[in-house]
Amino acid sequence: MDNSRSLFSQKNLLLADAVTCLVMGLLLTFGASWLSEFLHLPQALLFYAGLILFPIALFMVFVATRGFIPAAGVQFIIVGNVGWVAGSVVLLVSGWVSPNLTGTAFIVVQAVAVAILAYLEMNSLRLNKTAS
Repeated sequence: MDNSRSLFSQKNLLLADAVTCLVMGLLLTFGASWLSEFLHLPQALLFYAGLILFPIALFMVFVATRGFIPAAGVQFIIVGNVGWVAGSVVLLVSGWVSPNLTGTAFIVVQAVAVAILAYLEMNSLRLNKTAS
C-alpha cells in the first residue's frame, strides 16, 4: 500500500495536526475570556496556551510540505505532542487550576486527541522507516 496517498499518511497527519493546532490556538486566544468563565480556567493560561500553538502549527506545516519529510522533524513534533499531553495531565493533578467538570472534560478531551495524533504520527514514522 502506498502510504503517501493514505488518509493516514505522514503528510496528512502532520497537516491535520497543524489544522487542529491552528483551530485550538484561535479558540484559546480569541475566546480566552469566555472560556475562562465557562471552564473555570485562568484566562492567561488559555490565552498563552493558544498563542504558543501558532508557531507550532507553522512548524508542522513546514515539516509536512518538504519534498522529503524529515524524520527528525516528525520526532520533534511527536515529542511536543507528548509534552502537551503530559502538561495537560500535570495541570489536572497538580491542583494549580480548579476547573469545573466541563473544564476538566475540555482538558481531558484535547489531551486524548493530541495523544491519538502523536500515536498515529509515531506509527507513520515507523511505517516510513520500514518502507525505505
